[in-house]
Amino acid sequence: MDTGSTPRYGFKLLSGTANRPLSEEIARHLGIELCKVNTSRFADGEIFVRIDENVRGNDVFIVQPTNAPGDNIMELLLMIDAAKRASAARVTCVMPYYGYSRQDRKDQPRVAIGAKLVANMLARAGADRVLGVDFHQHQLQGFFDIPVDHLYAMPVLSGFFRRKGLVDPVVVAPDVGAAKMARGFAKRLDAALAIIDKRRPAANVSEVLNVVGEVDGRDCILADDMIDTAGTVSEGARALKDLGAARVFVCATHALLSGPAKQRLTEAPIEEVIVTDTIYTPPEKRFDKLTILSVGELLAKAVRFTHHEQSVSSLFD
Repeated sequence: MDTGSTPRYGFKLLSGTANRPLSEEIARHLGIELCKVNTSRFADGEIFVRIDENVRGNDVFIVQPTNAPGDNIMELLLMIDAAKRASAARVTCVMPYYGYSRQDRKDQPRVAIGAKLVANMLARAGADRVLGVDFHQHQLQGFFDIPVDHLYAMPVLSGFFRRKGLVDPVVVAPDVGAAKMARGFAKRLDAALAIIDKRRPAANVSEVLNVVGEVDGRDCILADDMIDTAGTVSEGARALKDLGAARVFVCATHALLSGPAKQRLTEAPIEEVIVTDTIYTPPEKRFDKLTILSVGELLAKAVRFTHHEQSVSSLFD
């Protein structure tokens, strides 16, 4: 690909252990090999990181989603520190999933703002910039005092649905907070928009109260940024079917699939669950309805554009 500019220095792509397959996919699209990194543990479980190649003066990109366990964040911090101490010219955190992003405000007395804390740790460790995908809230970019490029998986997901041949499609926001994202998704698909009115009596518990919009006889796409325990989308799918929806598809960027998620999605009246590989989905969390799309090419383009000092936003023009 002709980038139209000459970079000041070479670049290296490093991978943490949280999602090695995605890192390999990014490297494949870039036409390079992953930089050799030795990640091991002491007997007590303490993480040890060593970069086994010269990165002095290089533009270093570290691929590591920070989903649970917390060791993933610690490993990323150690890799940043190792790269900075090895005299890397610039270190960019490629975070396909930004862990602790849901703790973005003080909505109860005496609680931490985890998203800001993680942003502070990354910057203090030595990160020069961040590449992220579908933050839980867009304003999380403001938590960082370093440049942030916020990517969207929507082109990957919308491309998939355009090939589906849906009947009179309607994109359904599972709650009011997701309405803006769903509206953009609907515009890309030339589809209608509906919104589920729900309340959340407790964390990871949701209750559908009403559906605003026409779904009878139509193919519905329940779209969200993440699926955790799948309570929201499972109840939403049942509500849509009760209102006469023809088929219900569920799509999300981040597949956390915690606890009862697999069982709930399998038992719910859902045609297909479409997610991306921002988080590695182990075999035990996979099921027949699940389709995983790759964001490897998208991230590879963003890495290349960043390295060549080009506009990353041009990816979405």
